[in-house]
Amino acid sequence: MPHIRTKAMCIIEHHGKLLVSTNEDPITGQHFYRLLGGGVEFGETGEIAVRREIMEELGSELVNLKLATILENIFVYDGKQGHEIVFLYIGDLSRKELYSQTSIRVIESTYELEAIWVPIEELKPNNIQLYPAFDYQSFLI
Repeated sequence: MPHIRTKAMCIIEHHGKLLVSTNEDPITGQHFYRLLGGGVEFGETGEIAVRREIMEELGSELVNLKLATILENIFVYDGKQGHEIVFLYIGDLSRKELYSQTSIRVIESTYELEAIWVPIEELKPNNIQLYPAFDYQSFLI
């Protein structure tokens, strides 16, 4: 049965770039970027969830963390409609060496992905889309 998922994701910015994962829809072949983070588990707050997810994905604590906004995201991926409520945070990584890496391999128990630093100005219409959809440029500049 379809349901609305609750997510907690983090805007991690450094020198005009955002840390995002690279993804591709297996059916359409559309390339897209996605902020790091993941599902909020039962009994967790959004803040606890985003801290746990970033620790799992990057092995780093989040510092200077604050809630930026809450978004509703309705989308189609892999031929199926998805619906999520996203607690969108902004924060910094405690592991400063991650800021100098151009690519970070993220290995989870059920998937692997690559995280890269993408210039904010590349997140314009007609470029590769960043999800969840949000006006990141006006928010960060």
